Amino acid sequence: MSALFEPYVLRELTIPNRVWMPPMCQYSAAPEGAAAGAPHDWHFAHYAARATGGTGLIIVEATAVSPEGRISPYDLGIWNDTQVEAFRRITGFLSAQGTVPAVQLAHAGRKAATERPWKGGAPIAPGALAWQPLAPSPLPYDEGHPVPAELTVAEIQEIVGQFADAARRALDAGFEVVEIHGAHGYLLNEFLSPHSNHRTDAYGGSYENRTRFALEVVDAVREVWPDSKPLFFRISATDWLEADGWSADDTVRFAAQLHEHGVDLLDVSTGGNASDVRIPVEPGYQVPFAARVKNETSLPVAAVGLITEIEQAEKILTNGEADAVLLGRELLRNPSFARLAARELGGDVHVPDQYHRSV
Repeated sequence: MSALFEPYVLRELTIPNRVWMPPMCQYSAAPEGAAAGAPHDWHFAHYAARATGGTGLIIVEATAVSPEGRISPYDLGIWNDTQVEAFRRITGFLSAQGTVPAVQLAHAGRKAATERPWKGGAPIAPGALAWQPLAPSPLPYDEGHPVPAELTVAEIQEIVGQFADAARRALDAGFEVVEIHGAHGYLLNEFLSPHSNHRTDAYGGSYENRTRFALEVVDAVREVWPDSKPLFFRISATDWLEADGWSADDTVRFAAQLHEHGVDLLDVSTGGNASDVRIPVEPGYQVPFAARVKNETSLPVAAVGLITEIEQAEKILTNGEADAVLLGRELLRNPSFARLAARELGGDVHVPDQYHRSV
């Protein structure tokens, strides 16, 4: 059997194949009012198409644990019951197609309150839709970005509780996996990296202090998330800085700790925390970071980053570089990637009954 189409078991959950969809923001939720942060028809159609295309697991885009945790006013959220009810339509459909529904719980930190990418992605000018970004230290992400408010210890603990509350709601909404977003320069990543964390209290300075907040979030989520269901963590394995940043060595060390705290899989990405770095982007450029974690720890990993070809995805698995592959832009271009890969490699993938005449 093709490695891409071997089922994968984590805790008591069986994922039907190793072709997974990573979180990719759609910036399409209502920005305010009763429906703020709730998914609607666009989100349903977007995720449903990838499920009917055979994707084994879909991680719903960065979903904010609070209104202040959104990247943009148009992000999804899971801080109230209206949002939970709207998500049930999506999780129910994905599950009916044999796709595992997952969700990424997120807080944008100092990169919050920005415009949608197709509107330029710049910080929103003060007004009705803008708010004060929060961060470990009062350091703006880039020129033209506002100085974020430095979180107090009490506010840090409040956010830990928001992650736990979001996990409870994710369970109620029908998700089978939650992923904690600790990558791409958002809040947890900001605490991990000395580039963005200049605190001098128990949450800054040493490696142990900088990882404290993320581990507290993991513990709080794991406490409310059922033992039978997996917990993922997404990490930026490097800031791509030569000095004074989060490194691949840090990631390997932290991965072992995450596993001890109940994380079942590390979703390995890179970058996003430093605005002025050069990233050597090429096909599979982030895979070596996933491979290193897999080879040096006992924590399973998923690889991401310009994985676009069927043979390439299969080889990552057969080479032992990752346990699953996350296809982002390729699944935007081709929602049926998994079904096409199964044809080429001889794998077995779920096909909706309605499609049997034309497959």
